[in-house]
Amino acid sequence: MSAPGPHGPAFSGRVGWGSRPAVLVVDLCRAYTEPDGPFALPDPGPAVEAASALVEAARGSGRPVVWTAVRYAAGLADGGWFVRKVPALAAFAEDAPGDWGALTLEPGPGEPVVVKQYASAFSGTSLASTLHAAGVDTVVVAGVSTSGCVRATAMDALSSGFRPQVVRQACADRSPALQDANLADLDAKYADVVDLPEALAHL
Repeated sequence: MSAPGPHGPAFSGRVGWGSRPAVLVVDLCRAYTEPDGPFALPDPGPAVEAASALVEAARGSGRPVVWTAVRYAAGLADGGWFVRKVPALAAFAEDAPGDWGALTLEPGPGEPVVVKQYASAFSGTSLASTLHAAGVDTVVVAGVSTSGCVRATAMDALSSGFRPQVVRQACADRSPALQDANLADLDAKYADVVDLPEALAHL
């Protein structure tokens, strides 16, 4: 965003791009992208297409691609208070029907799938260590939902020493208002929100 956002000129910095970006696809799974899924989004198609373009660009240039998936033990013993707050997360239990946690796009050979139980892909997982060991300095974030796991992951990417770049067209939420408000907030405080052509150019 070139003009000052809704938070005013105090929030006008950019983290910019480093030299070693990786694509991180957050929770892009059937629960969100199938019309009858428990977290079905109204129009996930464009975000799926944009995420796919990012993944292909990263693969073509040898950049790392990392995926995240939500998974709980049968009976939700590792779900903590999150599954109490959002009961529909039970769809991601190992013994739940429907295979809703299956990823919408197929990870390639050697691309890690980080299994998580909470909103942020960094919370209680190996993600930060995996990215640091690969020399990654910039995390290009795609996936769903913008107000939930994408937002939490971008915030924790910043806290973990990475430059978060959230790709506007590669994320989706349940309404344009939710999407726009959360992207504006991320862009002001925790990440750079960028358009797909800029991200593709850096990959």
